[in-house]
Amino acid sequence: MKPFKNIFDLYVNSSVHVALAVVALSLLSYLEYGLNADFLLLIFIFLGSITGYNFVKYAGLAKLHHRSLARNLRFIQVFSFLVFLGLIYIAFLQSRGVLLMSALLGLFTLLYAAPVLTQNRSLRDLAGIKIFIIAVVWAGVSVILPLLDHPEVSIIDKVLMLLQRALFIIVITLPFEIRDLEFDAAHLVTIPQKIGVKKTRLLGWLLLFVVLGLELLKRQFQIVNFGALAGAAFLSAYALGLANKKQTQYFAAFGVEALPIAWVLLWFSLKMSLVWIFPVLASL
Repeated sequence: MKPFKNIFDLYVNSSVHVALAVVALSLLSYLEYGLNADFLLLIFIFLGSITGYNFVKYAGLAKLHHRSLARNLRFIQVFSFLVFLGLIYIAFLQSRGVLLMSALLGLFTLLYAAPVLTQNRSLRDLAGIKIFIIAVVWAGVSVILPLLDHPEVSIIDKVLMLLQRALFIIVITLPFEIRDLEFDAAHLVTIPQKIGVKKTRLLGWLLLFVVLGLELLKRQFQIVNFGALAGAAFLSAYALGLANKKQTQYFAAFGVEALPIAWVLLWFSLKMSLVWIFPVLASL
């Protein structure tokens, strides 16, 4: 069991798992509008997510509860370097618009981690802003990049999806903020620090209702998309209800971060079920 656990730890700690979650949300942007997925772009997003996350976690800015990763840090550093080389190569195969938008989102990631502000602080050290930077970057990567070259998707739907994804990311980031109550400095003013764990759960559940409501406003509403979103919202609400300061090691880092992957699986399952059982509904 120990070799399996070591492999699993490397899978989680090297950011492969979270990168798959970002790719899952990006793939959803294609699926929900019946678009052909750009797999080169998805690979670009996958490699970029690993690079960005590992830079944030291991560039000398990691929190105290990440120090246990030191024994695997050398492997992760080598792995990250190879991933970065792959990212550079695949970047030459992307459009100029994708590269410009990626550079902007990458700048946010850099400012989030690097001590570029006064008193040797980064954006993550500013009061109350950390969770919103994460939401903006995830939403931008998973919505703007896939739909950038698809004018057939209305601007209204793109804006609604962007807001929807940002709110969803905020919700699934709340269990991490609850977990980190013992580690986050008081000046960060995270949501659980500000309003407490119980009200944080209530806020997250309210935001999930908003996310579902935004789906009803889209011009290209489809029952498959709404059903999969409702399932993902239910799982997210359940996970938020279970979140506390004494979480198990993998609750947030694996379970919560798997929610976007579960969303995609729900979409495929619902689509296949409707095609086989209710073919008329599948097209609605």
